[in-house]
Amino acid sequence: MAEYEACIIGLRAAAERRIKVLEVYGDSALVIYQLKGEWKTRNPKLINYRRIVMGLIEEFDDITFSYLSREENQMADALATLASMIRISKQEDMKPIQMSIYEASAHCYNVDEGERDDHPWYQDILLYVRNREYPEQATENDKRTLRKLACDYVLDDEILYKRRKDQKILEEVHEGVCGTHTNGFTMARQIMSFGYYWSTMEGDCINYTKTCHKCQIYGDKIHVSPSPLHVMTSPWPFFMWGMDVIGPISPKASNGHRFIFVVIDYFTKRAKVASYSSVTKSAVSKFLKKEIICRYEMPERIISDNALNLNNSTIAEVCSQFKIRHHNSSPYRPKMNGVMEAANKNIKKIVGKMAETYKDWHKKLPFALYAYRTSVRTSTDATHFSLVYEMDAVLPIEVEIPSLRVLSELKLDEAEWIQFRYDQLNLVEEKRLRAICHGQMYQKRMMRAYDKKVRPREFHEGDLVLKKILPMQKDCRGK
Repeated sequence: MAEYEACIIGLRAAAERRIKVLEVYGDSALVIYQLKGEWKTRNPKLINYRRIVMGLIEEFDDITFSYLSREENQMADALATLASMIRISKQEDMKPIQMSIYEASAHCYNVDEGERDDHPWYQDILLYVRNREYPEQATENDKRTLRKLACDYVLDDEILYKRRKDQKILEEVHEGVCGTHTNGFTMARQIMSFGYYWSTMEGDCINYTKTCHKCQIYGDKIHVSPSPLHVMTSPWPFFMWGMDVIGPISPKASNGHRFIFVVIDYFTKRAKVASYSSVTKSAVSKFLKKEIICRYEMPERIISDNALNLNNSTIAEVCSQFKIRHHNSSPYRPKMNGVMEAANKNIKKIVGKMAETYKDWHKKLPFALYAYRTSVRTSTDATHFSLVYEMDAVLPIEVEIPSLRVLSELKLDEAEWIQFRYDQLNLVEEKRLRAICHGQMYQKRMMRAYDKKVRPREFHEGDLVLKKILPMQKDCRGK
């Protein structure tokens, strides 16, 4: 109501001075858009105020209401703040403020007789644009101001032109009555088809679309990465592990389990999984000790996301006890831990295809893990099983229908089989070195393909960015 009262006082003051054309600016969107007729006045307390304002509007020939943001309405805010700081007594009269108006422009009084010369006012700008020269006795502040002014001018032969953007044409074509909020290139072609042209038209159209608020809000999301791909390489098996949680899975299994805890080795891509009804910090600690540290060896590094069940005092105590470094991937970009996300995706796909009913997926989890371990990975050109044990696992079909490998091993006695297995283990180092080389070449191919689509985006201090906050939506399908 205070904004309406201020508007009424201002309109009455303008009417007393017989002003017929008036522009009203305000930072109250409610008052401005209700007076413009774009918003309905539903509050009964404001209806009478609006009726008074509409009666005062009839005393003017032309009146417009424009909305300004609070940053653009700083003068009115400053005056309101000063007025609230002054205490006025009813017995005392306010002394009027004496104001004087010059008949000529104020800057004319700043020019002394000794400073006059035969050069035009733009001589300093012309010299800087032509030769990058500063005037004599120019301070650093003067040089900075001159550089800013020179950005708006272009020199053609000996004629200095001022860069000018026809704001009215840009506004009408982009967001006018028939404007479709097109991109800068299409907008420039539309302006040319209408018969308009200037030298910096395309650049002006692109810059205008970048500052359009509605285009930023309703525009497509930018999914292209702004930075090149940086890969992580594990130098040896069981050196670096990643861990993550799949879930919650709905509906839950028949045993009440809703989560799958996954741990994967970055070198061999060997995965260890377990299902839980709730992945607690004690369950994670027991899994790490039993399935990773005691079964393989103490890893040098473990990578996880920022989930609380994977980042707590219990996990920190385990890492401190066994001298393990715990790192976290970026919470805003899951692709930072790409190996872990790829393993989760593959395990979910295999379990989903193996499950016969929606409640027996926990029974198929060991078989899905066995199928995942015995399949050849593109990144290593080998199976997980062979990189760990230097031999491929025997599949059930090889026992049912004996394969050549099974038949040849059946003919060996115990001593020959031991010698054969010993020779295989001696070659495991060579196979792992080949896997390292193959993995590095695969990562280079991925980097070349990924970096082709990168579009760098740089932000500097003072740049405006749009932050889109979406409500938390529960996905019933799980992770």
